[in-house]
Amino acid sequence: MRHNVDGRKFRRTPSHRKALLKNLAISLILHERIETTVAKAKELRRVVERMITLGKRGDIASRRRAFALLRHEPSVAKLFSTFSDRYKARNGGYTRIIKFRKRMGDGAELAFIELIDRTIKEKKKKEKKAGTKEEKKS
Repeated sequence: MRHNVDGRKFRRTPSHRKALLKNLAISLILHERIETTVAKAKELRRVVERMITLGKRGDIASRRRAFALLRHEPSVAKLFSTFSDRYKARNGGYTRIIKFRKRMGDGAELAFIELIDRTIKEKKKKEKKAGTKEEKKS
């Protein structure tokens, strides 16, 4: 029986696994969308949703708990400022996992994990120069 055994090991030592999830969580908090394997995304979802819940509480004990795990001041600041306002009315379910392809090298299933209600930045398109081919022919 597997009572009280949860979480994936990823064939890593506990310290390596903790560092992996910490780095993925920091990247997801800063960029709001990252590409990773499905298994890592599912495990990361548990970590990030707990961090956002801490950010919503907003007290000093929650800030210290978040910093104890992440050890990255800009991501903790974003949790307690941006995300606390954005997810004030939502009770959990802050992330979305979108499966999209298999990796060429080993066939691992890849997915995007992103935050719900994220702001999408539009890329500026380069303007074409005035001398196009059609104008040069005339």
